[in-house]
Amino acid sequence: MPSERLVGDDLVFIKEYNGIARAINVEYGVFGIIDGVNKDDDGKIWEVLNSSNEIIFSNVLVSNGKPYWNGMGIPIPDFGENHSGEWKKGKKDAEGKEITPSHKNARFTVKLSAFAGLDEEALNSKDGVVVDGMIFGGRDSDTWPPVCESLNWDHGVINKGGSIESETTAASLGKTGVRTFNAMSIMEFLSVDLGKYLKNYLEFGAKLRKKPRIFAVNYFLTENGKYLNDKVDKAVWLKWMEKRVHGEVGAILTPIGYVPKYEDLEPLFRSVLGKEYRKEQYEGQFKIRVSKLIEKDERIKEIYEGIPTTPSKVKEEISAEIDRLRKLQSSHGNEVSPSSLR
Repeated sequence: MPSERLVGDDLVFIKEYNGIARAINVEYGVFGIIDGVNKDDDGKIWEVLNSSNEIIFSNVLVSNGKPYWNGMGIPIPDFGENHSGEWKKGKKDAEGKEITPSHKNARFTVKLSAFAGLDEEALNSKDGVVVDGMIFGGRDSDTWPPVCESLNWDHGVINKGGSIESETTAASLGKTGVRTFNAMSIMEFLSVDLGKYLKNYLEFGAKLRKKPRIFAVNYFLTENGKYLNDKVDKAVWLKWMEKRVHGEVGAILTPIGYVPKYEDLEPLFRSVLGKEYRKEQYEGQFKIRVSKLIEKDERIKEIYEGIPTTPSKVKEEISAEIDRLRKLQSSHGNEVSPSSLR
């Protein structure tokens, strides 16, 4: 299925059918954080939000009956109603901080049929769609590269999805920017034992004759307080993953999995975004931060050692990755260019 076609954005049921993973969307609509959505960066969503479709807005500013949100790229009125009640520009909260027009966790909800790219045939198929790839992502400022493919299914389940540490955002309660363990980015919603949850994942993969590739993404990598990616760069990472699924590009083998080659990303940035992508950008984003990765894996391993139901395979995979990283550290140091591993 071409990447431009939409079937769903959040939740699916995935089942094994004749050794193939197939997914069925269980939702009728799409919802997402609206903060920063604008015409230039999010054209297709912007079209929907400004259409005649029924849309639910939450935690936005309402002024003269119209919704406004932070970062929408057009002038925002100086008065209205928002999550704080009656609002005007300059209003402060109890701590003396200025209240923005909309909340960082402001959201929109709209039915799937509002999107021109909806693949209704696939959406309504009783057999669902074949799952060729799975993506796990967290919010990590200093460790994981923007995109990385796992070595195999077990490595992906454990060392990618099962090893996410995510810095808290406005979507979570409490202070933002705190690094927390968040396996599969689902810990706030997980209603079963984590060890058993991972066991189910591993057993599911063992039944498949064609296992989906597993990728980890990190759109929040920073250096010297600045993001190393633009938010629209995720379109390139997604296109690279699609090409990997279809065997159209190679990759560089590292201790943590497969990362893109510069010569594959450079033309994608031009064709997908019309942007120049410099070699120094690539090196900054995809260098293997060996010491940080070892520290992370050791933290994750300690967590799983404290969960009695953790399958032995989990500790084996994490330990194996630590060993690979230590060997790289001894030969190449704490920060390693992927180009040196080719």
